Amino acid sequence: MTIQRITDTLIQDLQSLSFKDPVCFVYNPLEYARKPYDLYFEKYGRSPKEVLLIGMNPGPFGMAQTGVPFGEVDFVKNWLAIEAEVGTPVRTHPKRPIEGFSCRKSEVSGKRVWGWAKDRLKTTDRFFSQFLVINYCPLIFLEESGRNRTPDKLPKTERESLFAACDKALMETINLYSPKHVIGIGAFAEKRVLSVVNNSSINVGRILHPSPANPKANKGWADIIETELAEIGISIAID
Repeated sequence: MTIQRITDTLIQDLQSLSFKDPVCFVYNPLEYARKPYDLYFEKYGRSPKEVLLIGMNPGPFGMAQTGVPFGEVDFVKNWLAIEAEVGTPVRTHPKRPIEGFSCRKSEVSGKRVWGWAKDRLKTTDRFFSQFLVINYCPLIFLEESGRNRTPDKLPKTERESLFAACDKALMETINLYSPKHVIGIGAFAEKRVLSVVNNSSINVGRILHPSPANPKANKGWADIIETELAEIGISIAID
């Protein structure tokens, strides 16, 4: 199994799903931003990882634009050194255009995640020798107003079908990378990890989500997660 095959299967599984009001637009960056998504895994996802960090789903100015998990444009271009062609969804909300690497809006969550990685481990080689960041669900759900609706807020029947596809992909990804730790970035992601991990050799944990909507995250997110990672038993591999 390869990450490309896992991705192909996930795309196929998601294509049969439908979502009703208040969700009016659904974006799948795995389809229209596949080139930078594949580049991310080609550059940084080739070897087994000690730690998988699992996000919920893409943000409108992060992975939605660049195809990279938590993919704030500046960090993807200038630290991860990834830039590639990005298309557009079949239907695009006028308030949430896909501008790809030309997007000038910054996603705070992505800036915090990759900013911490850069500040703490300095180089991508050091960070990705130990960590890999992925998202549980690749879809972005938008309401008529342009408001983002997270997967946990979908109706039960829609959640069940969505989670079945994403759980399968998550399980296959964990098997591929053989991590010691699978860490949810936020409570939702941790819950989904717990639903698929039945291997006692894998430690499941959680760190604070970096969203600016989370008041605690606005009070020194990087310092908080350093403490949380240490409590989980993860030592940062620096020289």
